[in-house]
Amino acid sequence: MSKTSSKTLISPYGGTLVDLMVTGDERQELLARAIHLPSVQISARSVCDLEMLATGAFSPLDRFMGKADYERVLTEMRLKNGTLFPIPIALPLDESTLPNYAEEITLNDSRNNTLAVMQIEEVYHYDHQREARLVLGSTDPKHPLISEMVRWGKVYVSGKLKVINLPIYHDFVELRLTPAQVRARLEAMGYSKVVAFQTRNPLHRIHEELTKRAADEVNGALLIHPVVGMTRPGDVDHYTRVRTYRALVENYYDSKRTMLSLLPLAMRMAGPREALLHAIIRRNHGATHFIIGRDHAGPGNDSQGKPFYGPYEAQILMAQYAEELGVQPVEFKELVYLPDEERYEETTKVPEGAPILSISGTQVRDEYLAKGKTLPEWFTRKETAEILQQMYPPRHKQGVCLWFTGLSGSGKSTTSEILTSLLLERGRQVTVLDGDVVRTHLSKGLGFSREDRDTNILRIGYVASEISHHGGIVICAAISPYRATRNEVRKMVGENFVEIFVDTPIEVCEQRDVKGMYARARRGQITGFTGVDDPYEAPVNPEITLDTVNNDAAQNARWIIAHLEERGFILPVSNNHSDGEKSK
Repeated sequence: MSKTSSKTLISPYGGTLVDLMVTGDERQELLARAIHLPSVQISARSVCDLEMLATGAFSPLDRFMGKADYERVLTEMRLKNGTLFPIPIALPLDESTLPNYAEEITLNDSRNNTLAVMQIEEVYHYDHQREARLVLGSTDPKHPLISEMVRWGKVYVSGKLKVINLPIYHDFVELRLTPAQVRARLEAMGYSKVVAFQTRNPLHRIHEELTKRAADEVNGALLIHPVVGMTRPGDVDHYTRVRTYRALVENYYDSKRTMLSLLPLAMRMAGPREALLHAIIRRNHGATHFIIGRDHAGPGNDSQGKPFYGPYEAQILMAQYAEELGVQPVEFKELVYLPDEERYEETTKVPEGAPILSISGTQVRDEYLAKGKTLPEWFTRKETAEILQQMYPPRHKQGVCLWFTGLSGSGKSTTSEILTSLLLERGRQVTVLDGDVVRTHLSKGLGFSREDRDTNILRIGYVASEISHHGGIVICAAISPYRATRNEVRKMVGENFVEIFVDTPIEVCEQRDVKGMYARARRGQITGFTGVDDPYEAPVNPEITLDTVNNDAAQNARWIIAHLEERGFILPVSNNHSDGEKSK
């Protein structure tokens, strides 16, 4: 197994790359046949996975996993033939979309563009809770993949793939390179060793220093390989990120040993296991070394506010399997800036008593971008700072989603009505999406089954995300009883999502029920009523919890205003000028 050469790749990862693309006469024949085949739409995540399979980025996989591979990957991190592979790459579909009579189907994207023809060889059920527990180490719906899995199809489908078209991109086309293309360009640089860097965040000066040091350490080329598929909800969009990467590579890296290429990966945020997958992918692109960061591919904190994974679990697992992977880990050291010496140093090597400077990701968002302050030059290049400031206005000009959840009669609508007036008084544009009103219009015809309730909430969430992404404040007042669905809405909106739990005991809600809905539910005249014969899953760690027994709606609305002021979404009264001059 080669550990030093990007040219001689004889490991299962990056030997002969899998190539599922059909060309020439075979492609024309498939296109003609595909018109008459049953078709299914696959998710955005599956489109990313299909592209990674088609180009060999997931080699040695040549299809979505069958049951034997899937089961062994879950329990042993190995394919059925024993090859190390840490995460299942499977195709979830609804059984109802699979015609019984068809041996072949076409796989289409959300716009019904035909991407591939699949010969159906296996259809098998799976348990998403079991998969989450074994692969992610958790079933907490705060994990972004777990809240997504709830809405996947109930079966996985596998079979031989013939890919007709890759997804079409119109952005950064020159940077969207296949594994074979990346390997060819790296080989042309003439280095026997290549260190790859995975990122889903903007690069700052410390990242720049680390990547350069890593290339020097291995005396090799550097592959900066950011993910532009699906990343963690709330991440900086890839358009903004790639602009910063390109500016840095063009101006501050050695062009003779540095390469920038984009990776259409849909991340799982699976921490240690995902670190191994990232290493396999980079091996397939020609890398011999891989930078492993602190909390690599971590999804943040769980519902209890604790990290899903330990900060160094990924580094430990990577070191354990490096020999088998043929990829050596380069541990991502934590650096700080020494202002007196104008240099960066590892935290463990800082001279005693020396002053240091550092800025966390939270500080970047909350102390600089949110307040319109320029990031210091020791921390980030001016090109990066300017791009980020262009795309991220001060927080009082950003959109935010205020999501009220609670039992029927808890006081959601009353509080949100008062809050709307207070926000309009402060000069913010406000849209209200009330659950009952939405059901009359946007969700007319939906019932009250769990599936229909989820559909209703996801529709509200989609509209709310569009409003907040375009700078508006949106207030959503809906029971939204299921935790996983609320977490899915949080993903749609991103970091400017404020969950407000209207924590009113059910007996108080019943006392306030002038419509008699609870009484009818108790008598069995209404079924599936939240809190009576259908569960309400209270938030575990909401941003705001309201007490409506000891506080009236006006008090609670003012409390929310104070929270929004504290987070910078609205200016204090003394500074609230329409031209924003005093906020600068």
